[in-house]
Amino acid sequence: MDEKALLSENTELVGVSRNIRRVRELIEQVAPTGFNVVVTGETGTGKELVVNSLYAKSPRWGKPFVKVNCAALPDTLLESEMFGYERGAFTGAIQNRRGKFEQASGGVLFLDEIGDMSLPLQAKLLHVLQGGDFTPLGSEKPVKTDVWVIAATNRDLKREVERGRFRDDLYFRLSTMTIDIRPLRERPEDIPVLIDYYIARYTRTLPCNSSGCLSRETFAKLAAYRWPGNVRELQNVLQRIIVLGEGEEFVDGMLTRQLPPQEAGAGGGEAAARDLIAEFFAGNGGRPDLSDLSLWKIRRKAIEHVDRELIGHVLLKTGWNRSKAARLLKISYKTMLQKIEELKIEPPPELA
Repeated sequence: MDEKALLSENTELVGVSRNIRRVRELIEQVAPTGFNVVVTGETGTGKELVVNSLYAKSPRWGKPFVKVNCAALPDTLLESEMFGYERGAFTGAIQNRRGKFEQASGGVLFLDEIGDMSLPLQAKLLHVLQGGDFTPLGSEKPVKTDVWVIAATNRDLKREVERGRFRDDLYFRLSTMTIDIRPLRERPEDIPVLIDYYIARYTRTLPCNSSGCLSRETFAKLAAYRWPGNVRELQNVLQRIIVLGEGEEFVDGMLTRQLPPQEAGAGGGEAAARDLIAEFFAGNGGRPDLSDLSLWKIRRKAIEHVDRELIGHVLLKTGWNRSKAARLLKISYKTMLQKIEELKIEPPPELA
């Protein structure tokens, strides 16, 4: 597979949620500009897909694309990796080496896990972004570079700035544009679409060792799961199901092990689940259609019921101050707004 085809396989952002649609829009708007970009999101959400897509749609496509993982190396090695060094700069430097900034000149430098970079290195990075030059270790001669810097992080950089762990001037220099990709649990409508997409993609090259790869029940269970490891976890599970033929039994075990107590129906969810079960068996004059019975559907409805009751209660307690309610529930303001819309929570008339 050639480079362009390979990149195409790794730039497709699959989903129908509002967040994914917005991410696609931002990529189209930002890619031609060359403005510095920070891509944020939890581990496994697809930040690198966003970065690859920005590169593919930019005027720098076909020019160097160089990645540096800021969390993978200690400071001393990361500095020499980024800026290069002259022969004799330190023990073991037996020849000159070009750093990533020099290698990426004319193209894109992708700084992955930028939130893990130390403060001293942040200062040196800021100098390069401001002046467009750097000095390799052991040299006194500055080297000019022309790079488009795209950074990614799973940290909240604003919070890191407030805590003194990230330079505010570097934050403002880097985050001319910010693209935030939300965790999979906040965009459940994307899960069935992703399952279909990856099953189709993997079965093009891998043998499918289970009947139809996924039974209807297994598909429903996967679609109801919250995926703490996000898209990466979903990919791994689907690959295992396809290659090893581990269908429903494997999925049941995975969900039982990984579902937290509140999702498994503990606490307030028990009453909601009991009500939903009673409602189901009381349906159709006490003769329910058992073909529609699903543990995972009832569990998901119970979770939604608990979320609706809890969020609604906290909103009332705060006088429908959504920002304050979000802080109390330890979720983002954006997530609070999404939950209010998804769960159709409405303020009382006096607060509307």
